[in-house]
Amino acid sequence: MFKSSRKPASAGADTSLIAAGTTLRGDVRFSGALHVSGCIEGCVQAEPGSGAIFTLSEQGRVTGEVRVPHAVIDGEVRGDIHAGERLELAAGARVDGDVHYRLLEMAAGARVNGRMVHTDEAPRQLAAPAADADPA
Repeated sequence: MFKSSRKPASAGADTSLIAAGTTLRGDVRFSGALHVSGCIEGCVQAEPGSGAIFTLSEQGRVTGEVRVPHAVIDGEVRGDIHAGERLELAAGARVDGDVHYRLLEMAAGARVNGRMVHTDEAPRQLAAPAADADPA
């Protein structure tokens, strides 16, 4: 299986598993880490600001939208993927939908049937000039 080269610090605390042979119908919200080897028929969404990581194994399948900061996909997704930080598509990844990402790692053999959309970082605010700065 494809191993992530980078793991968010918060993902190690709580891990949930949807095992092979299990089908979950309905939307899933999570924080920490979610590893899916079974099937989810619904949307997968990480809690905002959680730094969560979603891993879809080679035999896993999601039919619905995926919205997470970090994702490692080696199975099948039928829906759009929105990875706010990092998306890794392993050799067995099969995506039927648009892929929105900030940072992408894609292995040879991964398939995407949809648009690949790069999203830039949020605009940064410049610091205000100091009140006692010399205008000269």
